Amino acid sequence: MAALLLTGPTVEPWTVAELKAFLRVEHDADDAVIASLLAAARSQVEALTRRALLLQSWRLSYDAWPRDGRFRLRLGPLRALTAARMIDSSGAAQPIELDRFVVDVAEGVIAAVGSLPQPGRRVAGIALDVELGFGAAPSDVPELLRHAVRTLAAHWYDNRGLVAIGSSVAMLPGSVAAMLASFRVPAL
Repeated sequence: MAALLLTGPTVEPWTVAELKAFLRVEHDADDAVIASLLAAARSQVEALTRRALLLQSWRLSYDAWPRDGRFRLRLGPLRALTAARMIDSSGAAQPIELDRFVVDVAEGVIAAVGSLPQPGRRVAGIALDVELGFGAAPSDVPELLRHAVRTLAAHWYDNRGLVAIGSSVAMLPGSVAAMLASFRVPAL
């Protein structure tokens, strides 16, 4: 399965002002740096947990239909299936009606109902567009994951200078790793 981000979140789990208050930064000179660290920390938390924190649209590509007809997503949490396409032998995308699928958001599974046409190419012949995320607002994100984003952004802000020879700074502090542990979706 290949995954392509179509539309990212429109907000971050924290505002720049909230993160500045947490960092005790009283000037505006680092606002762009703080905003970028915030987005990077959210992205890192999402990559490590395999969970989209805020509402986003993704295109998932598959080579063939699963034998049991069930796509078990390795990303989550699944909110909706928004489009399905099969690529024919000429390379054209043929839409598939969404009522040909059952979406189990609790399990993160999209099940095909009945027989579906075989893709016309061997690689990435099936494309499913999905919405993922805990919700559209920062308050929809579990508090522990929000705190992990804030803590990681703060760690990177505090350690953004050059590291002295012979010393090292953990890219992912143990406290953040512990916060993420219960949310991780294993890659199978």
